[in-house]
Formats: sequence, structure tokens, C-alpha cells
Amino acid sequence: MKIKGAIFDLDGTLFDSMPAWDNIGADYLRRYGVTPPSDLDETLKPLSFAQCAQYFIDEFGIARTMSEIISEINTMVEDKYRYDILLKPYALEILEKLKYLDVKMCVATAMDYTLACVALKRTGIFSYFDFVMTCGDINCDKDTPEFFLIAAEKLSFDPKDIMVLEDSLHAIKSAKEAGFIVIGVYDESSEEDTQEISKYSDIYITSFKEMEDYL
Repeated sequence: MKIKGAIFDLDGTLFDSMPAWDNIGADYLRRYGVTPPSDLDETLKPLSFAQCAQYFIDEFGIARTMSEIISEINTMVEDKYRYDILLKPYALEILEKLKYLDVKMCVATAMDYTLACVALKRTGIFSYFDFVMTCGDINCDKDTPEFFLIAAEKLSFDPKDIMVLEDSLHAIKSAKEAGFIVIGVYDESSEEDTQEISKYSDIYITSFKEMEDYL
């Protein structure tokens, strides 16, 4: 597979970080005396930080601004990113291989920019990427192809020459619609979507070790 660029998601793709987000929305609502609905995790799953904050305000009357909610949630999870969260197995080896092949790489994530950089630097992979792009930075979410097209423009390559590595179905659909080479990455948090993710992915992997067969 000949590619010129690669766009990496972080949570659930490069990082084994999704457990850090388990119950974070419910825990946040309880801080304000709100009993979280049983389907809260499913509702929040495809949303960016900003969308989650707006949802809390609209649905539960949380008397905080969007920026305050985002800041408070960041504080709840920051230590996990600063000290605990690890790369997925063989992720570093794949980054090394792509660097050797002169593939231009970036991170495109719904995560807060500061948190993303903290985790990337702590795990020693920040320098592999030309830039880190977040939904908040460009005011665009991963449920639209435009998000990935902006990343492609920053990489200066056509989508057909770029692979997108993602674990979330909604992001995979968007990247596919935009004409990228889509690599679906298994994560336990999206296991129930495995069949659909495989359907929309050009390649589906359960471990980064499998990528060695395609590079």
C-alpha cells in the first residue's frame, strides 16, 4: 500500500485510553446532583467535548458555560493522561515504520489539545507528527467529512493518498465518504460496532502488528 500521509486518531486508536472515559459523563452529572440516564455513555460516544458540554446544558440544565464544563471534565481526566494512559501494543513500531517510509503524519482528535499534547509527549511520540488538530481548534466535528478534509489540506496531499486510522464508526464513515484510505482499528469500546466498522473500512485490524503486512 503506497501512501503519502497518515491521520491518526488518539483515544481508542493510538492510545488504550477509552477506559479512562468510562463513566466520566455520569460522574460529572452526579457532581451537580443529576442522576445520569442509563444510555448516557451511548449518547456521548460520538460527541466532541463541546457537544457534550452543550448536551449537559440543554438536557440537564447544568448552570455552567461550555468552556467551564470542558475545563472541569479535563481536570477529571487530566491525571490519567499525564501519568497513566499507554500506547496500544505495536503502535510505536508502526510510527517508526511510517517515518522510515517518509510518510507525513498528523493527529486528528476530538480530545482537548492540551491533553493530547501531554499524552503524546509523555509517551514519546509527539515528534512523529507534523501537527495535532482537534475538533475544538477548527470548530468542526468528526461526524462530518470536512474534518478529515481539513487535515488532508494541512498535510498537502489528496485524500486518496492518505490513510485514516480510526476506531469509531461515525469517524470512519466520515473519512470514507471523503475518499480516504480507511484503516479501522479494533477497540473494546467500539466492539459492538465491529461489523459496521469492517464494512466501511478498507482494512480492519485488531492489532497494529497486522499493519506490517500492508506497509
